[in-house]
This record gives sequence, structure tokens and C-alpha cells, in this order.
Amino acid sequence: MSAGTIRYWAAAKAAAGTAEEPYAAATLADALAAVRERHPGELTRVLQRCSFLVDGDPVGTRSHETVRLAEGGTVEVLPPFAGG
Repeated sequence: MSAGTIRYWAAAKAAAGTAEEPYAAATLADALAAVRERHPGELTRVLQRCSFLVDGDPVGTRSHETVRLAEGGTVEVLPPFAGG
């Protein structure tokens, strides 16, 4: 298990009620499961449409279970942007 930071942007930030928070997880799937547990409701719905960067690299279509998180890493949660 690794510890790092999840950063929320735009609608994800509004739904989470915070710009960032820590994670303690081995994979992106584990980190997102913990996020859904901490923030039930709107953020759970927003996450379904988000894309993710892990330490600056796009996750793309990779299964979140296969995306390992590094100690001190960063997960960026990027919802769709209007016009973007």
C-alpha cells in the first residue's frame, strides 16, 4: 500500500468539497473505492465520467485494478470540461 495525494479538478473538486486529499492504496481502483466511500453521492456520479492521470501519465482505457500507485504519488481527477 502506498500513500499519496488525490487532486480534484472542476466538477470533481466541487463534488468532493475539497481540492485534494490523501490516499492510502495499492492501485487506482483501491483509491477510487475509498473516495466513493468517503464521498457518496454526487462525486460518485462525477467519477464515472472522469479521466485520470497518475503521476502525470494518462490512465486511458487501462483497467484501474492494473494501475499501481507509487509512494508519494499523485492522482489527478479530471472531469469532462465544457468545450474541451
